[in-house]
Amino acid sequence: QVQLVESGGGLVQAGGSLRLSCVASGRTFSSYAMGWFRQAPGKEREFVAAIKRSGSGTYYADSVKGRFTTSRDNAKNTMYLQMNSLKPEDTAVYYCAAAKSFRTDDLYDYWGQGTQVTVSS
Repeated sequence: QVQLVESGGGLVQAGGSLRLSCVASGRTFSSYAMGWFRQAPGKEREFVAAIKRSGSGTYYADSVKGRFTTSRDNAKNTMYLQMNSLKPEDTAVYYCAAAKSFRTDDLYDYWGQGTQVTVSS
């Protein structure tokens, strides 16, 4: 079993920045590709970003490309999502997830509990 815990969410004004963290425990972090997803009230969960096991490759949803950056520090068992130029439509609960291979769908093996990001206008 892999446990994932997100943190770093909060309230920020439009145009501001936040950095989310996802800390993994239970198994070797470097064995997993990681992804970020988000879900706004009344909407379905959507893909945000993914990163390869080594951190050598990333992929972003069009809605966040150029504004969000994901990275990982395998020595710290931590993945990050740097969110810049935030917009009200970015408001959602953000989840991190772990998978055995790099993927952009939602077929991940493990999920965190989520952290709330609220962007005010």
